Parts: sequence; structure tokens; C-alpha cells
Amino acid sequence: MEKIPTLFHVVAVALTNQDDEILLQKRPAGKSMAGLWEFPGGKVEKTETPINALIRELAEELGINVDAENLIPLTFACEPLEDRQLLLLLYRCRIWSGEPEPLHAEELVWAKSSAMRDYPMPPADAPFIELLEKLG
Repeated sequence: MEKIPTLFHVVAVALTNQDDEILLQKRPAGKSMAGLWEFPGGKVEKTETPINALIRELAEELGINVDAENLIPLTFACEPLEDRQLLLLLYRCRIWSGEPEPLHAEELVWAKSSAMRDYPMPPADAPFIELLEKLG
């Protein structure tokens, strides 16, 4: 019987400003997939809901505060990751407090959805671009 891989739950956000630009962060050197651009977010801990994990991650990674009611579920992606199966949940957020800073990333960039294909992304993040282009 084939072994079913363990699910690795991750959350991310398409943080969208008033100009309809979406925030991307560059993975730092020394981490897996270093140098690739991704949507901010991170791992869901066993004691957290996806929303709570995303709120925590945004505070830790960007120094911003987000209320749960401002995180709108958009879509998800699955991707094999070593001996696990990555399940990435993407939310959209247009309202937050604070100014995003690259606290755990090499740099941040605000990009129109039509320009996001110019930024190399991890396999699980890249499929989200088409949906975000359609949503505008």
C-alpha cells in the first residue's frame, strides 16, 4: 500500500493596496527556495486555525496588524514537498494597519497582477497569478 504523505498546511495573503498592487516578498539566502518571490505568510501550527496563523505570520514577517474579518479566502494549491504534501491556502486582504517591512525577507515589492509573472515564484505560488489577474 502506498504511503499517504503528511499534509503541510501553509497560509499566504495577496495583500492588495489602494492601487491594486499586490505585495510580494523575496525569500532570503539560506532558506529553501532562496531568491524566489512569494506571497507573505507561513506555516500553520498545530494549535492554530489558518486565519490565526496568517494574522501571526503577517505581524512577524511584515510588522502589520490584520483583523480576521479582513482576510477573504480566495483559493488553494497543492504541491509535493519532499516527503510531505504542501497545502497552501491563499487569502486576500485590502485593510491592515502599519507599514509592511521586510522583517524576514530580503526585500518587498508592490506589483500589479499583470507584472507578477516577471518575478520567479515557488511552484505552489505561481498558479495564483492567473486568478489574481482575473480578479484585477
